[in-house]
Amino acid sequence: MPFPISLLSLTLSSFCLLLVLISCFSGGYSSSSSSAAPIRIGKGYRLISIEKTSDGGFLGHLQVNQKNNVYGPDIPLLQLYVKHEGENRLRVHITDAEKQRWEVPYNLLPRDQPPAPKQAIGRSRKKPISVLEIAGSELIFLHTVDPFSFAVTRRSNGQTLFNSSSGGADSFGEMVFKDQYLEISTQLPEDASLYGLGENTQPHGIKLYPNDPYTLYTTDVSAINLNTDLYGSHPVYMELRNVGDKPYAHAVLLLNSNGMDVFYRGNSLTYKLIGGVFDFYFFVGPTPLDVVDQYTSFIGRPAPMPYWSLGFHQCRWGYHNLSVVENVVENYKKAKIPLDVIWNDDDHMDGHKDFTLNPINYPRPKLLAFLEKIHSIGMKYIVLIDPGIGVNSSYGVYQRAIANDVFIKYEGEPYLAQVWPGAVNFPDFLNPKTVAWWSDEIQRFHELVPVDGLWIDMNEASNFCSGKCTIPEGKQCPSGTGPGWECCLDCKNITKTRWDDPPYKINASGLQVPIGFKTIATSAVHYNGVLEYDAHSLYGFSQAIATHKALQGLEGKRPFILSRSTYVGSGKYAAHWTGDNKGTWEDLKYSIGTVLNFGIFGVPMVGADICGFYPAPTEELCNRWIEVGAFYPFSRDHANYYSPRQELYQWESVTKSAQNALGMRYKLLPYLYTLTYFAHISGAPIARPLFFSFPAFKECHGLSTQFLLGSSLMVSPVLEQGETNVRALFPPGSWYNVFDMTQTVVSKGQYFTLDAPLHVVNVHLYQNTILPMQQGGMVSKEARMTPFTLIVSFPAGESKGEAKGSLYLDNDELPEMKLRNGYSTYVELYATLDQGIVKVWSEVEEGKFALDKGWIIEKVTVLGVGGSEKISALEINGSSVAPDACNLELSSMKQKHLRGLEDGQENNKSLMVDITGLKLPVGENFSMSWKMGIQG
Repeated sequence: MPFPISLLSLTLSSFCLLLVLISCFSGGYSSSSSSAAPIRIGKGYRLISIEKTSDGGFLGHLQVNQKNNVYGPDIPLLQLYVKHEGENRLRVHITDAEKQRWEVPYNLLPRDQPPAPKQAIGRSRKKPISVLEIAGSELIFLHTVDPFSFAVTRRSNGQTLFNSSSGGADSFGEMVFKDQYLEISTQLPEDASLYGLGENTQPHGIKLYPNDPYTLYTTDVSAINLNTDLYGSHPVYMELRNVGDKPYAHAVLLLNSNGMDVFYRGNSLTYKLIGGVFDFYFFVGPTPLDVVDQYTSFIGRPAPMPYWSLGFHQCRWGYHNLSVVENVVENYKKAKIPLDVIWNDDDHMDGHKDFTLNPINYPRPKLLAFLEKIHSIGMKYIVLIDPGIGVNSSYGVYQRAIANDVFIKYEGEPYLAQVWPGAVNFPDFLNPKTVAWWSDEIQRFHELVPVDGLWIDMNEASNFCSGKCTIPEGKQCPSGTGPGWECCLDCKNITKTRWDDPPYKINASGLQVPIGFKTIATSAVHYNGVLEYDAHSLYGFSQAIATHKALQGLEGKRPFILSRSTYVGSGKYAAHWTGDNKGTWEDLKYSIGTVLNFGIFGVPMVGADICGFYPAPTEELCNRWIEVGAFYPFSRDHANYYSPRQELYQWESVTKSAQNALGMRYKLLPYLYTLTYFAHISGAPIARPLFFSFPAFKECHGLSTQFLLGSSLMVSPVLEQGETNVRALFPPGSWYNVFDMTQTVVSKGQYFTLDAPLHVVNVHLYQNTILPMQQGGMVSKEARMTPFTLIVSFPAGESKGEAKGSLYLDNDELPEMKLRNGYSTYVELYATLDQGIVKVWSEVEEGKFALDKGWIIEKVTVLGVGGSEKISALEINGSSVAPDACNLELSSMKQKHLRGLEDGQENNKSLMVDITGLKLPVGENFSMSWKMGIQG
């Protein structure tokens, strides 16, 4: 769905209104404030007591030193709660000591609750402060009494991870805690690398850049707007630094859903929040994978994904009728481009209304026949739903919503907004009745149309209007002509409450617009009196939870949900796409950084609109984009209503690139699916920055033009117009081209120039890996039943080596992704090379599922072995084997080594060995070995 309020596509009247609103709501952020000297507010707090609690934590109280009224009065007395929550996580919670404040609801993000305010304040004031530090097994909490500050250090080496004391420097002031303005800072080493703090499009790549603005507030602003608060809010950062030659990573989460600006100045980081509490969580690491493991163990493990979701997806806003959709599917088949999922934007709806079908363009009998046809070959169908429910007395969904009282309120009435259907009300997903009503509507719709997943869009929440609105009398709204996103309701700005006009102005939409601009009024009220001001950035998250619950209750199948708006923990329920991007080379580059960031955020199933959402990509760009997008975790081509058609078969050249890149993706599906399993059990991202596998290799800390799938498959795409080669960084070791495994790169940690003509993307496998592959196909269901090949990679030409890999298989319709349920198999794969003897073997857990499916390993390919091309003494499962007698084919081929200019000429020092014709059951342990001839 297009971005209706893009700052690059505002109408003149809307832009003038925006400027007026900005001038009326002055204060707070300024365009130069990220680099200017910070304004100091007050003299902080002093610690007046601290004592141990019965739950193993520590409870203290802080008293303000000197009151002031900048951004409102100070809260005079604060409660400090510190607790080590296991070995790897420390919590520091600071709130009002005398009354409850807004926090992220504990039922949305389950966690331990700190002691309630008012607990033992009087008694604790009389006790002297005897606690100097609070030490855990991995982290230590230290504090300064007056002015109060705290530090978190790593126990193993004394490294300071967070320090809120300015130490007398000018970079930041003392802690501030007011009702609508909270500020706290930390010192940082200038050579540290920081990642996270999204969602935004970062022009400098994945690594945070000093003095760039970082504002967190869920907003329907197109992803083409750089350094702007976008659809999601993730107030977490990972820091990677080297101590000596050893890398250490940790993460800091500030669990707060209110709008905030974060100022990163290189040597410090400052949070400025407009509400809530300080609720810090520190994750010790020390590796990047450890960090995401610890982080997702707290916020929720990423959702299990169905196998088909890893296939290729095609969507477009503007598939006007079912015949167009049928033609798209048929044309992919004719072009021999794999396709698993066909999508509808809102074209299937009757008048843009959720849970309806257009009876003319998408007649139900014909749609059901189409779905039966595609379902029979394993293809799937997903449609869009927006949260706004059309105000229409004859619309059953609206009638039932009113009857169940499920909408967000303003002055006691459902808050009126405008989205695609015209006037809408927004469901309040914090209300348990809304969750039940939503589940019922999804069930009703599923009985109408058996969709395979749901796409929840516009859930920041997006509103085409602002303020308090009424339906105009005597005119049609919308008119049916012109852009559908122009506000046609009669609206008045709301400025009468401090929630609509807070004293501090975050840099909303990159222009410091009012926080209620083009969204739900921030003085609107949710269930139990919760203000939109506080809960705004949780809207998409709460909708994802409700949608997940509804889908899981339908047929007991594994849900698939794609959500535009996300928050901390969204990955437990939904996948994400990066929103409305542009068909430009710059947007292609930006997409990689955003995808990698979401892996850190615990949302590993993520991708960008391939070829760009609008306006129109060039043929060359679309070639290059599918060569990147084929390796996004979530791979989908999606385009705008007003853009020319850009399905991959529209160009002959793009067809060829798609066949090549997606052909490889479909061969890699077992590897990708195994990565989703590891994501689910440990949070490990599917797509990763190179520093995840090579944290000590500083050259890759800021690299955003290449990425890894898992720990050892590196994608090095062309991202520049007109280029036919790519300069790629190779961390030290041996790398093998997966499209031509005789092509080898042996690196000392340097850049290489690789050939990359139009239809070629460079993907390399790192040494010490066993990569499971299959033979591919046009649909994942078909590809999944083909025989397996194991690719074993050793260090090129070395006499000794080891390699490992794994394979996870299951019934992907089951809700849970786990072993020991009778419907899954897990295989650990091992290989060694020692003095010319190669051994490959497996260790299988729960093999019955794989045996029942009849999966076999047909081929083993070993890369990087030394010696001569002669192969002898083949043994399989302990028995000598004569290849001819068993219809086996053994072959070897010299590999070509690409070396850097300083390394001299190309030479051949290693071999690729193939053994084909095997019939090894995946579900049984196997072992095989052979001997390579000695090089003469």
